[in-house]
Amino acid sequence: MAFDDAGFRNLRRRALGAEMLDAETELNLARAWREHGDEHALHRLANAYMRLAISMAARYRRYGAPMPDLVQEAGVGLMKAADKFDPDRGVRFSTYAVWWIKASIQDYVMRNWSLVRTGSTSSQKALFFNLGRVRAQIEREASANGEKLDGWRLREMIAEEIGVPLRDVEMMDARLAGADFSLNALQSGEEGREWLDALEDDAPQAAETVTRRADILRARAWLAEAMGALNARERMIIVERKLRDGPRTLESLGQELGLSKERIRQLEAQALLKLRRRLECTTGSAAEALASA
Repeated sequence: MAFDDAGFRNLRRRALGAEMLDAETELNLARAWREHGDEHALHRLANAYMRLAISMAARYRRYGAPMPDLVQEAGVGLMKAADKFDPDRGVRFSTYAVWWIKASIQDYVMRNWSLVRTGSTSSQKALFFNLGRVRAQIEREASANGEKLDGWRLREMIAEEIGVPLRDVEMMDARLAGADFSLNALQSGEEGREWLDALEDDAPQAAETVTRRADILRARAWLAEAMGALNARERMIIVERKLRDGPRTLESLGQELGLSKERIRQLEAQALLKLRRRLECTTGSAAEALASA
């Protein structure tokens, strides 16, 4: 659950006053949680490194997310680290936890930076958090050497520096260059007219709707007339197998009619053939196409 500014201040105060764990105590706590599910040990371990989580969260404030939310996500990463940490690997928990905390914060920032999903792959994440820094570095070096880089060459050098495909650089560059835009914003020079009003309506137009309704009614009339050529059992099978939203199985119809599944399949094929022939005789090629659909 998210906490407010007061809750965040209390958490920060507790984190700053938390105990400092030595390597042996940290190892014992991690083993107690991993091997015995000792929640008190987990609580001590997480509290001791909450200051690390808060410190890492502060590095991402420039992306516009509220600090309490960043700290909460850092705490989620810290708990994941505690849950997955293997104390027998010979690595300090703080070293291991840094990766999980960072991953959790970065995922949160990318999810909330824009209404449009910014990216999810490792290369897209690397670009999101490093594109601006690497671009500035390359531009400074080029300027110092008296070089002038065009946009394509600059993006190519960014891709080489970060180690990602050029197409990912182009995509992320375009994403970061724009901002979310509301379709309910008013157009300049158009009093009272929203941008939403300028979008093409994908719904069927009136003439198309009327024509389609007439076609459906005609097809229903053809089908109702053709169904008259079937006997009662054949009509039941066609209705239950072809005209229901949830068609019945051959087995369930066989149980009801006292017939085998194979016999029901034969009767169904026989009824469909009768329908096709009746439609061909009464309505021609258009109805034949309907029957084969």
